[in-house]
Amino acid sequence: MQLDPVRTGHLSNRYHHLKSPALDGPPAQRDPAVIATVSRMLSEIEKGGIDRVMGYAATLDHWDGRDPELSSEQIEQLIDRIPADLREALDVGRERTRAFAQLSRSKQTDFEAELVPGLVTGVRYIPVGRVGAYLPAGRFPLLASAFMTVNVAKAAGVPSVLACTPPQPDGQPDPAVLYAAHVSGADRIFVLGGVQALAAMAFGLLGEAPVDMLVGAGNAYVAEAKRQLFGAVAIDLLAGPSEVAVIADETADPTLVAADLLGQAEHGPDSPAALVTTSEELGRKVVNEVERQLDELKTQDIARVSWTNHGSVIVADSPEVAVQLMDDLAPEHLEIMTGRDDWYHDSLTNYGSIFLGSWSTVAYSDKGMAGSNHVLPTAGGARHSAGLSVSKFLKALTYQRVRREATPLLADPVATISEYEGMAAHGATATLRIARLESEPSETPS
Repeated sequence: MQLDPVRTGHLSNRYHHLKSPALDGPPAQRDPAVIATVSRMLSEIEKGGIDRVMGYAATLDHWDGRDPELSSEQIEQLIDRIPADLREALDVGRERTRAFAQLSRSKQTDFEAELVPGLVTGVRYIPVGRVGAYLPAGRFPLLASAFMTVNVAKAAGVPSVLACTPPQPDGQPDPAVLYAAHVSGADRIFVLGGVQALAAMAFGLLGEAPVDMLVGAGNAYVAEAKRQLFGAVAIDLLAGPSEVAVIADETADPTLVAADLLGQAEHGPDSPAALVTTSEELGRKVVNEVERQLDELKTQDIARVSWTNHGSVIVADSPEVAVQLMDDLAPEHLEIMTGRDDWYHDSLTNYGSIFLGSWSTVAYSDKGMAGSNHVLPTAGGARHSAGLSVSKFLKALTYQRVRREATPLLADPVATISEYEGMAAHGATATLRIARLESEPSETPS
């Protein structure tokens, strides 16, 4: 997440960096070694089936031979391990995410309209049939992932949702990740990790037909597997390292700005964090405050690397320039802490999700408390794409119904166009109906 000199060249004299990333260029999104490994694994699994899936599970995740699918009894036993306060917090996240998703679904309504007399067109919103959700559980088990994937798919009306999550060292899933998937409505839950989990769902190796769509975050291997499987299945998006950007002015609290930058930097050593400010004084205070907070942060081993290598502080000479710079960065998460929050909200166009005012923070969405989805485009993808939502699980299926009297309105121009194109069979489908209309004026073509 760095400024593109081609896109921002016309602004070169209107901003400057107080802090630039130590590494030149964005974090690598695709490693040739990762690509080759994933390609080999997918090929072997497609040929070898479930045996090859479990072979990789044994090699990579120390699978011990137990059934990878969790029974209802096992789910209940594992859920019993979760502290009551954590269960209550997860219930809040699931309920708010479901409420927002259901509201979004209510706005996707079927419609029908008569464009011209006798020509009726419409749309039906139909959910995809089968979804596979990958729920990561590495160093940081992302408990809200199931809310954003399983939960939203169910709100969209998806009949069947499978969930896969990698095992912990004891061979069991993380109990809190499992609970989030269970209360979100997962139909079946498997203890499978990585590329082999996605391949098993995509190739139909888990006792059911292949899924139609794969969703969920993961490491570089998971992201690459989704990229290579796209086409055979749909995917939510290709997400890279988590990103945060902040627009702040002289009214902002540097302590909060610094905390929110580090809140995303701790996701991983490649997670970019950027501040665009119209106040050089505020920018310098934030740089100092980040260093102070890093010294006290338990995850400073990650966050410091990320901030050093991929953190930036940019001073713009006006709010208008700040908007142009931020639209070029097109961050995954964008926070606004200014005296003109509404103006910035109206002016900005490229971001995954926006957080308005100093009382908002990305963590509220990350943990599912804000209701909105945290599966969002990264690496500039917000210039052209939105994040995961109910609409991604719905197919907008169009239909047409033509009555006899509308035939001249459609068939005549189609015949003319087809003749010019040289597509005789297309033309015949129209001219046959014209002839039928003229010869049998009281009958409808069958």
